[in-house]
Amino acid sequence: MASEDDRIRDLLTTTRRIAVVGASDRPDRASHGVMGFLLARGYDAVPVNPMLAGHEIHGRKVLASLEEAGPLDMVDVFRRSSEAGAVMDEAVRLGAKSVWLQLGVVDEAAAARAREAGVAVVMDRCPVIEWRRLGLPSQLDR
Repeated sequence: MASEDDRIRDLLTTTRRIAVVGASDRPDRASHGVMGFLLARGYDAVPVNPMLAGHEIHGRKVLASLEEAGPLDMVDVFRRSSEAGAVMDEAVRLGAKSVWLQLGVVDEAAAARAREAGVAVVMDRCPVIEWRRLGLPSQLDR
């Protein structure tokens, strides 16, 4: 059985298209920095935030809904734990291969539903931190 590090490494190196739910246009927000990091690593990162729909973040048009962002490999969720389950359920419904809940975001019940549907789940972790901790290259070949 693969270790948690192997699973996360595999997710980060095989994922191509990522929806960043809760993306912010404010440079001081974690979601803004993470989105820039993902784009710099060669991911096709799409910001999703109904409050900013039509604007741009890091040169990418912000979409109002997760459904508009499909098809997706990963959904990276910057929402409160109480709101994460609905996003995770929608990601599963839309066929995402994985859902990543950011630091401090946990919903065990939604994670169990997603895993039962065959979707990989990472909770309470940041892809930037994991990327650096695992020593992944500065940019993946895309």
